[in-house]
Amino acid sequence: MTTDDDRDREVTLRLIATVCGGGSCPTVYRTDRGTLVIQGYPVSAQAVGVDLPDGEVLVEIPEELLGGAV
Repeated sequence: MTTDDDRDREVTLRLIATVCGGGSCPTVYRTDRGTLVIQGYPVSAQAVGVDLPDGEVLVEIPEELLGGAV
């Protein structure tokens, strides 16, 4: 799990899967700290009725992106 201290340090990303040729569309990255970073379209927590803790966001990605990441 990523701690508050981890979020403050620089992180290196390695592209795992994308639904287009570059990193300007929904993409899954692996980090050098054993986590994944997901690039997608923002979703308002209020619009979908989710109570998010501070510091977290919701993103929407195509289903096929997860298949490519596994």
